[in-house]
Parts: sequence; structure tokens; C-alpha cells
Amino acid sequence: MTIREMRREDIPACAGILCAVYNNELWMCRWKEETAVEYLTDFFENRKFVGYVAEEEGQLIAGLFAHEKVWWNNSEVFVEEMFVQPALQGKGIGSALLRQVEAYITEHGLAGMTLSTNKYAPAPKFYEKNGFGLCEHVIFMAKEV
Repeated sequence: MTIREMRREDIPACAGILCAVYNNELWMCRWKEETAVEYLTDFFENRKFVGYVAEEEGQLIAGLFAHEKVWWNNSEVFVEEMFVQPALQGKGIGSALLRQVEAYITEHGLAGMTLSTNKYAPAPKFYEKNGFGLCEHVIFMAKEV
């Protein structure tokens, strides 16, 4: 397996993986590939985009979409999306992607990494295993209109 910086031409393959990961009973999403391409392209076009893919035998197997986020005391990286082909989950690929972001953070002198995820899915345990903790001082709020 190799990890490299993401390129624009990786987006369609990443969209396919995103659909495979989230269109199921656990996540209960209904992504269409063209919508997923548009969604991921928005992240890719961010001026401070940070993104990596994992490949195995020339095939894309995982992706991570993030961006640098300016903050008053030190900027950080916010992970927007990360996904690994369902059949390959649990093999360290997601952890390797996070380590690549950690190297980016160290190289650029940033504060750290933040993200949000569904607390009812297996993802929180994965992130805790990789050193993330709950931020008790932060809440995520939404309003449907």
C-alpha cells in the first residue's frame, strides 16, 4: 500500500468509495456518484485543501479530504471526510492516512487535527484508537430550514 497526495483525477474513484462506505443500513445514506463527485470536488477546490489517497496495486482504496483551518492562536487541520473500501477496513489504512496528516501538521507547525463523526457508528472507536478525544467544550449544532 502507498499513500500519496490527492489529485483531481482521483475524485471519481473517491466518490465511488464514499458511496460504498455510506450507502448502507449503518450510515443510512443515499449518495449518488455524481453528487459525491460534486461534494468532494468542493473540498478539493478549497484554497487550503489537504488530501491523501491510499493505493494498492494501482487501485485507489481510501481517501482523506481535509483543509487547514485558521484559528486565533494556531491553525489546525479539519478532516472533512475519510473513507476506506469496506472490504479493507480494519487493516490500518485509515490509521496510515491519519499519520500522513499528522506529518503534514508537524511539517507546517500546526496545532493539531479536528473532525466530526456519527457517534452511533463504529467511527468514534476508530478515532479514539488513533489518539482523538472528545472536546467537552464544543458542541455540534444544526438547524433544518
